[in-house]
Amino acid sequence: MATVEMVMPKMGESVMEGTVLSWLKNVGDTIEEDESILEVATDKVDTEIPATHAGVLKEVLAQEGDVIEVGKPIAVIETEGDVGGSTPAPTETPKEEASPVAQAEAIVETAISTASASNGTAVPRTSDSGKFFSPLVRSIAKEEGISVAELESINGSGKEGRVTKNDILNFVKTRKSGAPVTSTPAAAPTMQSASHQPMPVAVDGGDEIIEMDRMRKMIAERMVASKHISPHVTSFVEADVTKVVAWRNKVKNEFLSREGEKLTFTPILIEAIVRAIKDFPMINVQVDGNNIVKKRAINIGMATALPTGNLIVPVLHNADQLSLVGITKKVNDLAKRARENKLKPDELQGGTYTVSNVGSFGNVMGTPIIMQPQVAIMALGAIQKKPSVVETPEGDMIGIRSKMFLSHSYDHRVVDGALGGMFVRKVADYLEEYDLNRGI
Repeated sequence: MATVEMVMPKMGESVMEGTVLSWLKNVGDTIEEDESILEVATDKVDTEIPATHAGVLKEVLAQEGDVIEVGKPIAVIETEGDVGGSTPAPTETPKEEASPVAQAEAIVETAISTASASNGTAVPRTSDSGKFFSPLVRSIAKEEGISVAELESINGSGKEGRVTKNDILNFVKTRKSGAPVTSTPAAAPTMQSASHQPMPVAVDGGDEIIEMDRMRKMIAERMVASKHISPHVTSFVEADVTKVVAWRNKVKNEFLSREGEKLTFTPILIEAIVRAIKDFPMINVQVDGNNIVKKRAINIGMATALPTGNLIVPVLHNADQLSLVGITKKVNDLAKRARENKLKPDELQGGTYTVSNVGSFGNVMGTPIIMQPQVAIMALGAIQKKPSVVETPEGDMIGIRSKMFLSHSYDHRVVDGALGGMFVRKVADYLEEYDLNRGI
């Protein structure tokens, strides 16, 4: 028999820690390799973590609610025979007087285990200035009574100036020792910052108070942050999609019989958007300070409504390399697994342009909010039959046409009205010029 430590896996390039939501297996249970044994939440997604080895779950090293850094052990699995690269169970060492480093680490453990019971002031994930604080940093700040203003004053050593665990622990040690804390003075309140403060809500006796769940809080923070970061402009085009509707009606039964997949309008619309991105590649960019990053890959995010009412955005990576059949299969698969909470973290990252199908709710148009750090997003309205002027060789006449609105929101820092307007017009052109004789 041998034992192996299972560690918190890497769940995306920017994810450095995860919160244990629940254990799906108990100590003593027999587990298979790749069988899901616990559920973990990150800033991006809730996901199930599979076992790295087959055997028996011997010990659980992380409790529900614990925030664990990537690479730290979370469980011990007992396996049959030798396991290459396994880590022996840790042995006890004699207790010594705690060093400053050990005391600092103890603060982390205390903060993680008691944050949910603390009466301290909650720290937002993103401050008014746009500074991001990880769950671990927020837990420590809450336990130690560190205000948002104090967090803002810490010079973070992480990527893009983020406050790391070591940064906040050094701040705590310095503050407890009574030494002067070097910080930048807080800026005086301005009219703009004052306007960001929420208005007080009057609650009457018959009102129902519903606490936001974790995902709804995350969505709220990201939407507010996007509005703070990007000056949004929206352009609208009404597209005549009569040919698209006729072609889909002609081939949908054959498509279902041959591919085993339903052909909806969403893959057809995404295909047109991808073609337009190739024509206008400066839509497929991101902003990094004063630099514009022109993305080579075309990764399309598709906003998907969940049964809970929340929203999630899985990503079709390298959509420009997929055929219509490939896009259809990917769209159907991602949408299905999104509703079943079975998406992998990598499938929620790396988007370069996003599509939101508001027509699925019967809406004719919308003004979508950009998914940061992207610079544009398109809302697809409902397809409706309308009387319309039709030009013919014999003259103009009134005909019944299938039409839809395309709503294109874009970041006016880097996308001007000309580019934003031409792009959405190009998408409409591809739809209106659809080939009725196209095969599948």
